[in-house]
Amino acid sequence: MNFELTEQQLAIKETARKFAEEELLPGVIERDEASEFPVDLYHKAGELGLIGLPYPKEVGGQGLGYMEYALAVEEVSKVDASFGISYSVSTSLYGGSVWNSAADDETKKKFMEEVCKGQVHGSFGLTEPNAGSDAGGCITTAVKDGDEYVINGLKCFNTNGPLARYSAVYALVEPEKKAKGLACFIVDIKNTPGVRVGKIENKMGIRAAQVSELIFEDCRVPAANKITADGDGFKLAMQTLDCGRIGVAAQGLGIAEGAFERAVAYMKEREQFGKPIATNQYLQFKMADLAVKIEAAKYVLYKAAMDHDTGKPFSQSAAKAKYICTNTAMEVTEWAVQFMGGNGYMREYHVERMMRDAKITQIYEGTNQIQQLIVGGALFR
Repeated sequence: MNFELTEQQLAIKETARKFAEEELLPGVIERDEASEFPVDLYHKAGELGLIGLPYPKEVGGQGLGYMEYALAVEEVSKVDASFGISYSVSTSLYGGSVWNSAADDETKKKFMEEVCKGQVHGSFGLTEPNAGSDAGGCITTAVKDGDEYVINGLKCFNTNGPLARYSAVYALVEPEKKAKGLACFIVDIKNTPGVRVGKIENKMGIRAAQVSELIFEDCRVPAANKITADGDGFKLAMQTLDCGRIGVAAQGLGIAEGAFERAVAYMKEREQFGKPIATNQYLQFKMADLAVKIEAAKYVLYKAAMDHDTGKPFSQSAAKAKYICTNTAMEVTEWAVQFMGGNGYMREYHVERMMRDAKITQIYEGTNQIQQLIVGGALFR
């Protein structure tokens, strides 16, 4: 068993780290406060080859794997988790919907190339007001009319919704079959009448990420934009969410590592009672506990990414990674704020933002209670 990264993986990690520190760090606090996403920097990440890492060059990607992708998401999320989730949704949820679908090669290239190159965003339209953890509760419909489908409904909590050129929209083509009647459609949000951005959410964390409703009112899309057979949409959505959980796990790990690094640096410099607080044995022991949890989470994540890349079943490992990495993010950021005291509560020290960002990682792409159901259910089959 080899725990070492390859030279190529180390190079990608370094590229993402440098991009995060030199490009994302300046202005990250201001973007959080203003709820503004740095579209220009997203394009730059695409130019660096980061966005399309796990997809073939034929569709605009880099021909690598989820391991490389996870490393990149981890590094940018150490600095800016809002950027990390926008990147992850475009790549794993939108990109995964297209890549894992029944679409032909020409269609996949058409709907993936610009997204993989970071020229435009993709989004993922599954969640609805009454369809969260119960993804099969969708009521958005797509009715065939000649060589088009007419979509009506509302999708909520769409990360990248206001930014996206394309969205993978899951809708009922056979409503009487409920989840078994879902199909997936690619909708060109910017150029299709009948679809509009609704409420843009005002969030506790990941404030720079743009999250909104997408509203469909007699939205007509070509039949060729249906990328699954009738009834195969639910299966594609679940497979895609498995991939997305690797991205969110990487985001959570990055948040934990970023907050931990800031806490360590602070504790070395901050003096109380005539000595650095890092010399306090209790603080050392607690930080040691957190260091062990971060290391454990890292290798659970890397195992999930390698399972994906080697063609092994990865639903269980992805659920485990999402669970441990995001719980670790929440625990580490809470302690970072606590150990940095009053300063930790102040925005200029970053860790309060990281704590707010960490919370949502335990909720989206399947709450951590859903991850427990996935792992626990498999134990007793």
